[in-house]
Amino acid sequence: MPKEVPQYPIESVDNALKLLLLLGEQPQIRLSEATRHLGVASSTAHRLLAMLTYRGFVRQDPESKAYLPGPALTSVAFAIFGRIDIQGAALPVMRGLAESLGETIHVGMLDGASVRFVAATEGPKAVRVASRLGRTMPAHCTSTGKALLAQLSESELRQLIPHEQLEAITARSIVSRARLASELIRIRERGYATNREESEEGVASVAVSIPTRAPGLRLALNASAPQHRLPASKYSSVAATLVEAAKEIGDQLG
Repeated sequence: MPKEVPQYPIESVDNALKLLLLLGEQPQIRLSEATRHLGVASSTAHRLLAMLTYRGFVRQDPESKAYLPGPALTSVAFAIFGRIDIQGAALPVMRGLAESLGETIHVGMLDGASVRFVAATEGPKAVRVASRLGRTMPAHCTSTGKALLAQLSESELRQLIPHEQLEAITARSIVSRARLASELIRIRERGYATNREESEEGVASVAVSIPTRAPGLRLALNASAPQHRLPASKYSSVAATLVEAAKEIGDQLG
């Protein structure tokens, strides 16, 4: 059903909302893109972005001068996503996975260039990977984050991660965007991501994306274990189990 134009449209409000919608489609926008997208003068687009910045809906990168989602926009997004009962949908499946695989299970959400862990079930064994529930980590250092980044196009990845040098959490972390891009190609080809001591010494993990129909909601499911219990020879079988569970979680989310 076509949307009806309001009886008294306010063009400036409409243009500001168009910019927020554009930020939902790509990681960042430049003033020239905003001007072109809205079909307005550069000064008009700049004033709109300045007001959105003032209210915290966008923030400007001091080096690239590009505009990115601000804390207010992120808070609103997570508040809305929080009403999608991710834990309610995922936890029953995750508990079954933790029992069958014997390891800790997480669901993570892409938050800019980071991954935020929004659900967790610890494994049943005495020696296990501790829950990361509520923690945020650089996406390129985790299997969950890499599974999520692999869903992005090359241009989206460059906008989200504009610098070649990446933060290292351990000695095995990926530290260059070029190496990350190569890793993401392999992830797309095989359908799952891995992490071997890239985010925590002694820990290995496998992750797959969760198919969802909610626009902008990017989730991934992982199994984490002490590295001696998750050798590379087990990656594909663990990934196959995760893929089935991820589909079940995605179906539950609707």
